[in-house]
Amino acid sequence: MVEGTAGARLQVQLLSSISPVGLKRLPAERYAVNRFAAEPVAILVRSTDMHGMTLPASVCAVARAGAGTNNIPVASLSARGIPVFNAPGANANAVKELVLAGMLMAARHIAPALHFVAGLDMAAPDLESQIENGKKAFAGSELRGQTLGIVGLGKVGALVAEAAISLGMQVLGYDPEITVDAAWGLPSQVRRAASVDEVLRGANFVSLHVPLLPSTRGLVGAANIGLMKPGAVLLNFSRDGVVDNAAVVQALGAQGLGGYVCDFPHLGLIGHPQVVALPHLGASSREAEEQCAVMVIDQLRAFLEDGQISNAVNFPSVQMAREAPFRVAIANANVPNMLGQISTTMAGAGLNIHNMVNKSRGEMAYTLVDLESTVGDDVLAALRAIDGVLSVRYLPAAG
Repeated sequence: MVEGTAGARLQVQLLSSISPVGLKRLPAERYAVNRFAAEPVAILVRSTDMHGMTLPASVCAVARAGAGTNNIPVASLSARGIPVFNAPGANANAVKELVLAGMLMAARHIAPALHFVAGLDMAAPDLESQIENGKKAFAGSELRGQTLGIVGLGKVGALVAEAAISLGMQVLGYDPEITVDAAWGLPSQVRRAASVDEVLRGANFVSLHVPLLPSTRGLVGAANIGLMKPGAVLLNFSRDGVVDNAAVVQALGAQGLGGYVCDFPHLGLIGHPQVVALPHLGASSREAEEQCAVMVIDQLRAFLEDGQISNAVNFPSVQMAREAPFRVAIANANVPNMLGQISTTMAGAGLNIHNMVNKSRGEMAYTLVDLESTVGDDVLAALRAIDGVLSVRYLPAAG
């Protein structure tokens, strides 16, 4: 069972609406899930901004039912030894479909055409001639044969590339951080670019699929947006700060940028005739919300009950099958001799270590230890007192 008062259900606090399909994976006999938990062991969140929140000392995990974690104070949670879980790829198909819709809207000028139709007087005697004359302003182009540039070739970018190729488009891709697995999963028709600038120069449509990091903030802005072809369309369904909105507006007006399609309404963009700004619809499909909730809650349970870690943005992935009934999970700074101090503390208490695994990720390390006998509070206190240990959890097997 997870550490806590014997017989008491563990509290999980909801900061956002989470799909019931996912919540059902937290058994009611073991977990109490609500919005007003006084001493939650974990927090479930989607888009609620957690920056500035004071989290109770009871919190040992935060799980976001989505991919990005810019609404979560990851650095301060890391300092407390708290992993932040997310659901990378669970909403990839939903975002892919919205990107395709955005390209089609831009290519066929669907948004301004809808506004035109909405403004027609349906009782006007010359309605048909108004329609025939007016539609000339919205003549567009087909996607087939055009080049789509993709910056960021993770799960979403790869799906977008595959869909674009099936529509007869050429695809030019760039991702300096691409993993081996992601590279193997790309369609062979994707041409590799050497830089963001090469993508901007070579594409009729450019779609961005990168996280918001210091290195990607303003990735497309005043310094390079002018490289895009006249009439080209920029699509941003990743994060708002990846694109400099002021540079976009200037490029639309003076530099020949054909259009901007994004998922982030912004004061300077709303109402611009060449901008399609959607209200954060990327992951807003029933299927994506369910898949994100299921994925992140399964990861959360594995951590709470067995100390396992997968898809934490600030911790290493650590898996260890239980071979003994008593388990201790330790988050610590990645510094020399930490394992030695942990082992010495346990040996000094007469505990026999059955199995141990330690992984590190940057400045963070995580250790799982299985023992053959119960671990007393004095030992747990001694472990917590080791300089560099951030958190210690005792996880005896259920039953």
